[in-house]
Amino acid sequence: MARRKKIYEGKAKILYEGPEPGTIVQYFKDDATAFNAEKKDVIDGKGVLNNRLSEYFMNGLAQIGVPTHFIKSLNMREQLVRQAEIIPLEVIVRNYAAGTMSKRLGIDEGTQLPRPIVEYCYKDDSLGDPLVSEEHIAAFGWASQQDMDDILSLALRVNDFLSGVMFGVGIKLVDFKIEIGRVFEGDFQRLIVADEISPDSCRLWDIETGQKLDKDVFRRDLGSLTDAYTEVAKRLGVLPQSSTPITKPTLIN
Repeated sequence: MARRKKIYEGKAKILYEGPEPGTIVQYFKDDATAFNAEKKDVIDGKGVLNNRLSEYFMNGLAQIGVPTHFIKSLNMREQLVRQAEIIPLEVIVRNYAAGTMSKRLGIDEGTQLPRPIVEYCYKDDSLGDPLVSEEHIAAFGWASQQDMDDILSLALRVNDFLSGVMFGVGIKLVDFKIEIGRVFEGDFQRLIVADEISPDSCRLWDIETGQKLDKDVFRRDLGSLTDAYTEVAKRLGVLPQSSTPITKPTLIN
């Protein structure tokens, strides 16, 4: 079997050349990072859970007409996705103050915002993914005004979908980030949701207890990350209620 060609390796995923032109195989790693990769660890089973959860959310978005890069799941850790030109922005939607917003603006964590607030960060790890305005985006040509209108619309539609899904299983969607990609269909450009949607890229709190069920568990040393992600997957029906946290297979001699 021919060895697949690696295209890119990031903090949480590896991208390989896909079997057909215009496709990519996205592999979910067990690596966990925080604070711009200053804190690192390998969490057994995290990649499997993120793969399953991202598949669940991408399929749900497709059902309501939100275009995504997801084509199909290949196995426990891999999915086939459309190749896209990624716009160099992290698109962040905030429903409650948390994380950097709380620190930056002095707002108590957990404060509900008057309306969803969309922020943009320039994707550059060496710079710490700095917050940028639409003026920066337009001036440096990262996206056109039409792109920005479409990105805002996509982000708010994703927020509506995720908020509703999470509320239905007793989870508060505090905030999340997505990436947007460009695909070309003939002479026409289309923007799609790319990368992943998982507890790695969302803040998720239990509505009743406030328990964190996202990567803040790792950032703040609040317990087992796989237990938190498994709880999200169980509530959404991605995993059966009786399942145990996913770990690497054990080899028996």
